[in-house]
Amino acid sequence: MKFGVLQFFSWPERRVDLASVYARALQRIEIMDRTGYDAVWLAEHHFSSFSVCPSVHMMGVLAASRTTRLRIGTGVTLAPFYHPLRLAEEVALLDVISGGRVNWGAGRGFARVEFENFGISPDESTSRFHEAVDIVLKAWTEERLTYTGQHYRFEGVEVLPKPAQQPHPPVWMAATSEGAIDWAASRGFSILMDPHAAHRDIGRKRRFYADRLAAAGHMMRGRDLPVARLLAIGETCEKAAGVARRGAQWIVDSYFGAQHRPVGVADPNAPGGDPVRRYLDEVIIHGTADKVLDEIMRLREEIGVDYLLCAPLSHDTFMALTENVLPKL
Repeated sequence: MKFGVLQFFSWPERRVDLASVYARALQRIEIMDRTGYDAVWLAEHHFSSFSVCPSVHMMGVLAASRTTRLRIGTGVTLAPFYHPLRLAEEVALLDVISGGRVNWGAGRGFARVEFENFGISPDESTSRFHEAVDIVLKAWTEERLTYTGQHYRFEGVEVLPKPAQQPHPPVWMAATSEGAIDWAASRGFSILMDPHAAHRDIGRKRRFYADRLAAAGHMMRGRDLPVARLLAIGETCEKAAGVARRGAQWIVDSYFGAQHRPVGVADPNAPGGDPVRRYLDEVIIHGTADKVLDEIMRLREEIGVDYLLCAPLSHDTFMALTENVLPKL
């Protein structure tokens, strides 16, 4: 089993200086480099204190400068909000600077506040996302790019630098809906699975992906399919549950708040249930280190998780994961 960390840059209640949020995250990244983690995956968000990291590529340069072996993932680049040539350049530059350690994860985004303020129609999010991915991959692999699409047109442009990894960095698509999973599978892309889905839904979606991948003539074998899970670890189950509950409330209030009404994503605030309880019961892995270890092994057996993308809900959780869970796995 591989382990990565989905690194958020949350600023709850703005109770500390923002610079310390970045400093703590970079300290974690240095620890990841010395221990058993495969990669740090940097989460991009805009216009929200849920995670104040508007540029995963800039943050990736800092991560590269402080590490020697850790892979640097984008979890994810919100592709519709970039000019695709600029996106191809920035990710390739990061790959060169890091010595070929980039994992490129791309997604279309879903927060209305982002689409509204970047001037992108939500109705165009999917077509812009698909077109951006096509252009980036062609820019990396073709000497000169000629492209005609719905949103962009280029003629014989040389996009530099090319990535260090050939033919290009490994690529993942964020895929939550069946439509997104079907599209990724039809193109042979590997997928990233989100931290907000219930465990049982993750298992169902992985089976659907495997079926659609096979139908398109692609192999499942040999793929890393990171599954993001929120984690809370404490000295006792009660303390861990408290961390999980505070984390769930923060997610519901900030990530799915009024400003971030989701586009094409199930809203946990919809009538019919307690969204915080849903996170506690169905989404967050929480408990003592031994209990969390048991739960991870259960997910491995029941739904085939072989790459766990951990999203710790506290620094103590990250340290307990590093010191008390990873060595046993």
